Amino acid sequence: MNDNDIKRLSRLTAILTQLQSKRILTATKLADKFGVSVRTIYRDIKALEEAGVPIVTEEGKGFSIMEGYRIPPVMFTENEANALITAELLIKACKDESLVNEFSSAIQKIKSVLPNQLKSRIESLENKVAITKFYTETGDKSKYLLRIQKALLENLVIKINYTNALNVASERELEPFALFSNTNDEWVLVAFCRLKKELRSFSLSKIRSLTFTYENFIPQNITFEQYLKKKYSSN
Repeated sequence: MNDNDIKRLSRLTAILTQLQSKRILTATKLADKFGVSVRTIYRDIKALEEAGVPIVTEEGKGFSIMEGYRIPPVMFTENEANALITAELLIKACKDESLVNEFSSAIQKIKSVLPNQLKSRIESLENKVAITKFYTETGDKSKYLLRIQKALLENLVIKINYTNALNVASERELEPFALFSNTNDEWVLVAFCRLKKELRSFSLSKIRSLTFTYENFIPQNITFEQYLKKKYSSN
């Protein structure tokens, strides 16, 4: 086996891992990732199909692995998967490159055994959570992160009892929009507050109770990235 054969075998294995860890991938994204042409990716996909890998081609969208192709040795609950994704974002905020690379590699393998429906929800969550500073345990602790993640994914209205920085208590109905960690090492929920009729920030450590109303809402017509740019450009 020559060097080109070894490189191709390595790429085929990596493509398979990528396909197993994402709900759907385009030939362009795969070509960019592996530094080859789109035509080469199509040849690789054909080779995997000929090897018996059940790859589904969605016209105009990309490639995916047939649901159930790989039976995971361990079944993760949705909360467990959400916690792993949040942990990945925390690690990525660390400045130690070796830790980031190794942990990301491990998470990629974990994602590869998740069912497609859960992959889709995980990808949605990844787009709604950001780490703006490496989170530590120096601040007050919170206990509602996973429940808020559920509300984010399912567009559920939540009701909270909240105590603000001035120690004033209030009850709010919120439409969760996004999560991030701030410069005070706190998890912060950004949500549309029905009382104030606007997007507001709420420190999770100051939430005294949280309940689901099981009422759905229509998400805000703005991305989290746009919100952050607007917020910090005005400060």
